[in-house]
Order: sequence, then C-alpha cells, then structure tokens
Amino acid sequence: MSPILHFLALPLVWIAPFLVVMMTIVVVHEFGHFFAARCFGVAIDRFSIGFGRALVSWRDKSGVEWRIGWAPFGGYVQFSGDENVASVPDQNDLEALRADIVSREGPGAADKYLVFKPLWQRAVVAAAGPFANFVLSSVIFALLVLTVGEPSARIDGISPGSPAAAAGLKAGDIIESVAGHGITSFSDLEQIVTVRANVPLTMTIKRGAAELTLTATPAAATVKDILGRDEVVGQLGVINMPSRAAGGWRRVNPLEAAGLGVARTVQMADTTFYYLGRAIRGQMSFDQLGGPLRTAQLSHAIATAGVQSGDTLSERALGLGFNLVNMIAMISVGVGIFNLLPIPVLDGGHLAFYAYEAVARRPLNAAVQAVSYRVGLALLLGLMLFATTNDLRHSSVFHFLGGLFS
Repeated sequence: MSPILHFLALPLVWIAPFLVVMMTIVVVHEFGHFFAARCFGVAIDRFSIGFGRALVSWRDKSGVEWRIGWAPFGGYVQFSGDENVASVPDQNDLEALRADIVSREGPGAADKYLVFKPLWQRAVVAAAGPFANFVLSSVIFALLVLTVGEPSARIDGISPGSPAAAAGLKAGDIIESVAGHGITSFSDLEQIVTVRANVPLTMTIKRGAAELTLTATPAAATVKDILGRDEVVGQLGVINMPSRAAGGWRRVNPLEAAGLGVARTVQMADTTFYYLGRAIRGQMSFDQLGGPLRTAQLSHAIATAGVQSGDTLSERALGLGFNLVNMIAMISVGVGIFNLLPIPVLDGGHLAFYAYEAVARRPLNAAVQAVSYRVGLALLLGLMLFATTNDLRHSSVFHFLGGLFS
C-alpha cells in the first residue's frame, strides 16, 4: 500500500475500532447511572456522549438535554444541582442548598435533587454504572456462547515434560474445577492458569467414570501477546483441539447461556483482582496494566485478526464483529472494577463517602471532601500516567508511524 493510502486508512484501522469499543462501554456505564436515577425520580440536566461543545443536542419531554460532544472520549450524566465533582456538601451546606431551591422552585422541589434522596438510593445510583458494565459483559458472553458455543474442557494432548505431565494429567481427561473455580470450557482454564505461574493448583478431573484430584503447578513462560509484546504467563502444557464433529464444542440453551455469561464475568473479575494482588506483592509484573493507547492497539489488532479470519466478505465481517464484541465484554469488566475502586472522583469514592455517612449519620465535612477529591484526582492522573508510560514503553504504534513514510 502506498504511504498516502496507508495514512488515509489510519483512522479506519486504528481510531474506529477503539471508538466502537470504548464508547459502547462508556455509554452503557453512564446509562446505568441515568436509569437508576430516573427510577428514583432524580432530576437530570444532561446526558452527554463525549465531552466539549455539542455537535448535536436535543431535549426530551422531561427536559433532559441529550448531546453528542465533539471529543468522543467518554461521557457523563449531569444531575440537577451538580456544580462540581464534589457535589455532596456537608450538613450546613445541605440546609442552605435546600432553602435556596425552595425559594426558587417552591416547597418539595428539593426532593427531586440527588443530594436529598435517601442514602440507599444515592448509593444505588453510584453503583449502577459499574453494575451496568458487568451486565453488559454478562449479556455479551451469554450471547456468544449461545450463538457460537464453546470449546469443552477436555484435554486432547499433553506436552512432554510439562507441569501437566508431571501432575499425571492425560489426554481425554475432562477438567471440572481448578483452585476451587468451576471449569466449563478450556478458556476458563486458560484464564485461571495464566495469572498463576508457580502457584500449585488443585484440580478435579473426570477420567472415564472416575473423578480424580491432582495438583499441578503452572510454569512461568514468556510468550508473545497479540501485540507482539513479551508477556510472562503460567502454562500447564495441555493441548485443546476441539472439533465440532467429535463433540469438542458444546451448545447450550438460553438459560445455561445466561448462567455462563454471569459466571464468566465473575471469573474475569476474580482473575483481575488476583492479578492485581500478585502484582502488588511483587509476584507479577504490572506490564499488563494499560491505558487508552494499549486499548487502541488491542482494538486495532483484534479487529485486524477478525478481518483476516475469513475468506469472504461476510466471513470477515462476522470475524470482525465477533472479536470486537468479545473485547467489549472483557474491557467492560475491567472498567466496572476500576470505577469501584475507593478513589474520590470515581464511583467507588462516592460509595466510600456514603459508607461514612451511614456510620456517622451525617455527610463528611465539605472541606475534607474537597481535599479528598483533589487527592483522588491526583492519584487518578498518576495511574493514567503510569498506564500511558507503560503503553509507550511497549508500543508498536511508534514503529508503525515511523515506517509510515519509509
């Protein structure tokens, strides 16, 4: 491809997949807040997709402004009365705010503002965003299993000299559980083993009519991820080559698919927390943590892999759609977990303040809240800087841009 065509294709192959992935996740997250607030009769001023000046905006019958901002990197719900991120004042400020609202809008008007809603309702509104992310992941995983099926957890081969061979695993074994986690597909096994290098794992397997308990310790192995980066992961040395004709793939009914979707989301969240715990203790590298740049790289790589997975146009479109939807589900779990961290400015920070209010029977002092939000914002910016630096250290984007006009 000529340099000019390569440059013109840049937005399509890099930016478009990234926006599809991130905007889907963000819109669902914000709609979770919006939906919960509407259920409780909270007054809402605006629902914005993107930031900055509005490209398109309109108002619905309830007076909510819906807008699409020119910077399509996120979104927000603005509740009536919100003036800044530290929108929950202390007790004295609450009384002054109520008096001001009553003087402007009449008796009872304050009851529709979020800050005057019962504590449990405010907590539900805060938690609804991350919850929506988990629901999105569960629904996508369920639909994928329902339409495509999934590979069974049967072992088709054992690598000689591998941890699996040392543990006594054999071809034909069906893995039922690992480290206390139920296994329904080979992908479940991979997810658990990958973050548990050098950790002994108790495994329950089915061998013929017998059920056995074995212990295997995944070896640490350096592999290339989809971006071509070196990554240290745990490996057992088991081989899975599922064949639909031989029954290696299983189909499920809608009810089973729904359960598997939820189970896969919970498993992914558990794996994330386990990885973070090991990384904090110095047992794993933080290299797997990434920011927007890595998300863009992954979106591009996964979209490209999907397009290249078929021969016809319809097969390529199906591969692209499957890969992007699966990526949306996986990243949505991470976004939900991240927003539940007890950092002020995040949903978890609001929940922490509400927990204090529940115990102390009054909101946290406004001055303390203001300082907490500044500290939280600094911490959040620090995390973003670390993730971006991590991305840049391993980025292939600059190699791509450097060779663009070579």
